[in-house]
Amino acid sequence: MSNQLLFSIKLFSILGCGLVAGMFFAFSTFVILALGQRPPSEGIAAMQAINITVINPWFMIAFLGTAVTCLGLTVFSLTQWQQPESAYLLVGCLLYLIGTLFVTMQFNVPMNDALAIVQPDNPDAVGLWDHYLSKWTFWNHIRTAAALAATAVLTLALRTPQV
Repeated sequence: MSNQLLFSIKLFSILGCGLVAGMFFAFSTFVILALGQRPPSEGIAAMQAINITVINPWFMIAFLGTAVTCLGLTVFSLTQWQQPESAYLLVGCLLYLIGTLFVTMQFNVPMNDALAIVQPDNPDAVGLWDHYLSKWTFWNHIRTAAALAATAVLTLALRTPQV
């Protein structure tokens, strides 16, 4: 792999991790808080709409595109372990792949799927909504921290000179 291509893949991964961290940070610090301040039927309906509209090319390029490049950089780091940046690449990519992608698929998406079938006006939805807000936000904090840490560690890999 050429140095320029490797640099470009690292840079895309860093920018993707940072962008995803920022999106998750926004949810953790004000979006979910605002939805929680609305009557449950409004908060549920708004989150249901968000969960539909988030499935778009721009988000998918950032979220899944970063996962693809992190997967490639993970393989690269393992096959080029003697390179000084390999440990940074491996740790940064695993932070993103496990702490962001895996947590999303294992925890946040199933909660979003369960919320998708709730009738917002149903009185039983209030308890589910309260539980959703606390549990979903906890896992979102994990995703935020993981993506931000991945950004930092991958930046160190970008700055490490190749031998």
